[in-house]
Amino acid sequence: MPPFDSSLVQLILWALVGYGLGSIPFGMVLARVMGLGNLREIGSGNIGATNVLRTGNKTAAALTLLLDGGKGAAAVLIARAFAPEDSVQIAALAAFLGHCYPVWLGFRGGKGVATFIGVWLALAWPVGLAICGLWLVTALITRISSMSALVAAAGSTLCAVFLGHGTALIFGGVVTLLVFWRHRENIRRIRAGTESRIGQKG
Repeated sequence: MPPFDSSLVQLILWALVGYGLGSIPFGMVLARVMGLGNLREIGSGNIGATNVLRTGNKTAAALTLLLDGGKGAAAVLIARAFAPEDSVQIAALAAFLGHCYPVWLGFRGGKGVATFIGVWLALAWPVGLAICGLWLVTALITRISSMSALVAAAGSTLCAVFLGHGTALIFGGVVTLLVFWRHRENIRRIRAGTESRIGQKG
């Protein structure tokens, strides 16, 4: 962890800012605006880019990916412009939690993968790029989005250590555990051989 230079009030403030940004459900908004239906009734019912892709609209899926990643990056960059690094990491974690557990959707959000990647790209871009590489290689080999997310999450903390960003070690470990927790049903389906493939419609 970085040194604790922020006051408790600052930490709470940046947690609220991060959560607020992270909780914007871009997938749901885009699906409604673009007439794609209710994502809760499509495929896995998830609000992320992978499920948006199951509507067959690649543009909507790409926009969801970019916006979900962008809100995580925005939380980090805004906090970094005004606050010490401990507040930055709190904002990053809160943005991820906001996506996974948005108050606007009864705390039933997405798996957080795009936001996870966006947060890392802003927090430490070499680590973010390494995570993107892990995700992409795994996706090309398996064609399973959840498997790619799990491999990227599992490798993220190691990447942080080897690339000289050890101050984010605890943050990385916590977020990795949360990614695995959010994918627990996917893990069961992967083991059973029934997990859906990238681009497969619901």
